[in-house]
Amino acid sequence: MQMVETQLLDRLGFGSRVRVWMDLSPAELYEHAIRNGEAQIAAPGSLVAETGQHTGRSPKDKFFVGEGKLLDDAWWAGNQRISPSGFSGLLDKMVDFCVANEVYVQNLYACADPQYRLKVQVITEYAWHSLFAQNLFIRPPQQERADFKPDFTVMALPSVRADPKADGTRSETFVLLSFAKRMVIIGGTRYAGEIKKSIFTVLNYLMPEAGVMPMHCSANYGERGNSALFFGLSGTGKTTLSSDPTRTLIGDDEHGWGDDGIFNFEGGCYAKTIRISAEAEPEIYAATNRFGAVLENVVIDPDTRIPDYDDDSRTENTRSAYPIDFIPSVDVGGRAGHPGQVLFLSADAFGVLPAVARLEGDQIKYFFLCGYTAKVAGTERGVDEPEPTFSTCFAAPFLVLPPDTYAEMLLDRVHRHRTSVWMLNTGWGSGAYGTGERISIAHTRAIVRAVIEGRLDGVPTHQDPVFGLHIPDAVPDVPAEILDPRRRWADTEAYDRQAVKLKGMFEEYYRSFRDQGAAAG
Repeated sequence: MQMVETQLLDRLGFGSRVRVWMDLSPAELYEHAIRNGEAQIAAPGSLVAETGQHTGRSPKDKFFVGEGKLLDDAWWAGNQRISPSGFSGLLDKMVDFCVANEVYVQNLYACADPQYRLKVQVITEYAWHSLFAQNLFIRPPQQERADFKPDFTVMALPSVRADPKADGTRSETFVLLSFAKRMVIIGGTRYAGEIKKSIFTVLNYLMPEAGVMPMHCSANYGERGNSALFFGLSGTGKTTLSSDPTRTLIGDDEHGWGDDGIFNFEGGCYAKTIRISAEAEPEIYAATNRFGAVLENVVIDPDTRIPDYDDDSRTENTRSAYPIDFIPSVDVGGRAGHPGQVLFLSADAFGVLPAVARLEGDQIKYFFLCGYTAKVAGTERGVDEPEPTFSTCFAAPFLVLPPDTYAEMLLDRVHRHRTSVWMLNTGWGSGAYGTGERISIAHTRAIVRAVIEGRLDGVPTHQDPVFGLHIPDAVPDVPAEILDPRRRWADTEAYDRQAVKLKGMFEEYYRSFRDQGAAAG
């Protein structure tokens, strides 16, 4: 495909012509990325890129333009604002870069349900970012790209950096969202995840107004069409557990729950690859090791170009971005009926939470608003013992409206559609990290199967005395001792102390979250 000169930025009030590589194919983008020195090709055919100093998102550098209706709507206790003039100044820098350089453009969709579809135009400095966007969003037929009028534009130009004093940012890195201009501008970071998550943030504002609950979760369904949702922070098994060869994948990260059921926001998967193996995660491993997949910060052998998925020298957050149809058991239409089960996943490194518990009444809202998991010692510099991580609604960095808005939407749908809600611990169960054992993926898969097939409905439960959780007395194919962590600890008094300690952390977070909201109000 030839480069074209176009008045790409007319919609934004800029008449300058821009040299654009428009809607290039994966093979063309490979050629550009290699020729530009942006990436390498791994032995299995994947495109491998490094993101430099930013190996993850930069939430402290994300700002909303404070203007119009958003001023009254937004959850300002959890978000930062920038002035319209600050946004305009940085947009001018972005436009200057586009005029002076060649850029890549992909015209894509968000939202698998046509009723809520958002046309997204992604403008990037790097060819590999363009392929990333093509992989992660929904790819329209070629004829629908010909006269594409975007509803939202994302411009990702890492070479453009902010001047914090002049531009009102925290650093040279910035992720700015303007709902008035219907635009996101990203600079100073090569981490591609900012592109996809910026549109998820946009949908967290637009979807509730349309009567759809936006959710940071994966989803699948079984032979009878029974769908399930998996909420969980990074490292809890959200992608792994939803990519089950016995069920059909809808999507691995972002969904909406509307009046007709659930639908994927995306057209691809963004899987963590650290210590991935063909034995434990065969479908994700196969999707990662093929032409078209984009690997971020994965170390490859300089001679053989074979990836080393155990190497965390660059980051623990190594990633693979691939189109969703790389997974064999997938519904490319990205839609399903109302879920029968919702699962909250937590990798509890304190070894306290049960492997599975049914949530009732106020517990659903409480655990949803807390959005808990834990970092383990050694995975990050300075983390010497388990450290709790709380993320409101399992999606704090992407929430635009007050969290209770999303929690009430969840409760309404759960009650209306008689959906059962469960909490699963995919972490440690016979002691804390370093002393106990992690719950095996085989047992977790057995628990998930029992939950989503309804085999725990009516099973007698006993109540955990600290959290008040309802723990099933038996789960098919899972030893009884796996279900009750206190019984698995060699020192039950040590378990009791640890459980009270973790409960206190929950209460402290919940209280501070509530106090923060009250102060903001």
